[in-house]
Amino acid sequence: MPWGFTQGTVGVGVDAFGMYALRLDSGRGRSGAAGIDFFRQDSSGRPERDVAKAGAALKLRFSNTVIAHGDLRPTLPVLNHDNSRLLPESFTGTMLSSNEIEGLQVHMGRFHAESRKSDEGRDSGGLKGIDVIGGSYAFSPTLSAALYASDVEDVLKRQYLNLNYTLPLASDALNFDLNAYRTRQDKKFDPNEGRNKIWSLAATYSTGPHAFTLAHQRSSGDVGYNYGFYQSEGWIGDGGSTIFLANSYWSDFNAKDEHSWQLSYAVDFAEYGVPGLSYRIAYVRGDNIDAGAANRGKEQEWFNQLSYTVQSGAAKDLSVRLRASALRVSEDARAYNSEGNEVRVFIDYPLNLF
Repeated sequence: MPWGFTQGTVGVGVDAFGMYALRLDSGRGRSGAAGIDFFRQDSSGRPERDVAKAGAALKLRFSNTVIAHGDLRPTLPVLNHDNSRLLPESFTGTMLSSNEIEGLQVHMGRFHAESRKSDEGRDSGGLKGIDVIGGSYAFSPTLSAALYASDVEDVLKRQYLNLNYTLPLASDALNFDLNAYRTRQDKKFDPNEGRNKIWSLAATYSTGPHAFTLAHQRSSGDVGYNYGFYQSEGWIGDGGSTIFLANSYWSDFNAKDEHSWQLSYAVDFAEYGVPGLSYRIAYVRGDNIDAGAANRGKEQEWFNQLSYTVQSGAAKDLSVRLRASALRVSEDARAYNSEGNEVRVFIDYPLNLF
């Protein structure tokens, strides 16, 4: 819950949150699968019965610069909290955000603890430390760029680049979006100091309420693109959504040497008299996966999402997302990913109490 700033040369504000999740089912044998992480399992394999969290951050604002310290949920391409489960991740540390120059946004921060989605405690993720720095600049209404870097202590160093350009075409538009990461793993985490380069280029043609996207994504190097999960589990610890790439849906298509293509279509039904309703369907196919098998593997995913946000009345801003995905993975790639079908329902209802 964010509060505004006090008046004066230096404004003071607070962001606070309180969260609670109760397990209705999922005993042993129905929890603990890789990537699920709704309720953490104990040493006997039993999932938590419930999870409660609370946190707060103190904010200071001077001009157009804000310094926040405490429990934060950063959304940066090199440190992005995961909110895809019942309770979102949070990170404890200090973040500076500045907009002093028109069009330029700068971030820098240091974090020393991570609270995982499925467990209580400010440092249940076991994060040792992470430094982030970077920013974005809008050269014009149609051209922007971003550059960020992170240093996850004793784990890896990473850089990120984004270029985004929109070409107006009469009443339509053609957008090009390039995202790229370069990663080098630390010797303490990986004795071979594995490196990865991964990039995606998406072209989206928008006409009226319709948008058609064609995207290509390519991974290369000694390892795949590793991110997220928790250092207490032997992983990276930089947030479960730290992958700003075009072909990231249920699968991220980020295996070692993987090449993938995407075709997708999105429609906004506001023009058809139903404001707040939208739909997206995407098909992504990846190949050339090096998962240690004799042959290169493949994977493919169908993604569907129907979204609606209430526009007025007592339930204004209530949003519902219905998502269905089907992922298929060849035997040669099973060491990298698992196939399956999933249906998710997201319901969000923001309440302004103050």
